[in-house]
Amino acid sequence: MAIYAVGDVQGCHAELVQLLDQIEFDPAADQLWLVGDLVNRGPDSLAVLRLVKSLGDSAITVLGNHDLHLLAVSEGAAELNRNDTLDEILNAPDRDELLHWLRNQRLLHAQDGYVLVHAGLLPQWNVAQAKSLAREVEAALRGDDYAAFLAHMYGNAPHHWDDGLSGNKRLRVIVNALTRLRICTKVGEMEFKFKSEVQNIPAGYLPWFDVPKRASRDATVIFGHWSALGLLLNKKVIALDTGCLWGGPMSAIRLEDRKLFQVSCNNPVAKHW
Repeated sequence: MAIYAVGDVQGCHAELVQLLDQIEFDPAADQLWLVGDLVNRGPDSLAVLRLVKSLGDSAITVLGNHDLHLLAVSEGAAELNRNDTLDEILNAPDRDELLHWLRNQRLLHAQDGYVLVHAGLLPQWNVAQAKSLAREVEAALRGDDYAAFLAHMYGNAPHHWDDGLSGNKRLRVIVNALTRLRICTKVGEMEFKFKSEVQNIPAGYLPWFDVPKRASRDATVIFGHWSALGLLLNKKVIALDTGCLWGGPMSAIRLEDRKLFQVSCNNPVAKHW
């Protein structure tokens, strides 16, 4: 069995299909790991959801910020933004089935020394703790009162972890770290406005994965979310958001031998940062 990790799709269905063809993906023998943000901004989010859902246990996807945004919009907990491309899903005949499937996906997957997450891990969190915290959010998403959770999900505060946090504040910090994190201070204070290249990081901050002695450093973390960072492959970090939506390639890596596969973007959209 081969495991292929794939970067942010964001509704780029044609490119995802081309990438699966290139790697000769076999759902009966292989596994696909997706870093989240299956939907939004791209042209065919509905087809992406239907495709990934159809792969069943052969696909493992973690939720990204755009996936959570779709769920929040569907429950009236958020409004559509100007550049969203979610209407086709919201009006689809299988809308409820797809959204139910989506909110039952994970926020973090850990297996064989790898951690799959959309954005990152706070420096205080080891893998076991991060997995446990992710399960708290997953339970809220899967519970009967999930709409109330979505209604309180948004916000930048608190901007750092505290073991004493409880309720909505606790869940919000977990969500923000796992789905929005790019940079933080050495003590894990998060900053959410920054979306640019590493050389432009404001003073006092650094990429979350460069924090000295971060507690998750024994694992290899696979993530996306940061298209301006681009492809980054080293022993402990695999960053796979190569900005297909914006004109870059869509990327996949075969974990067993680190072989990289890429397909070109067909129809890039303009950036709206």
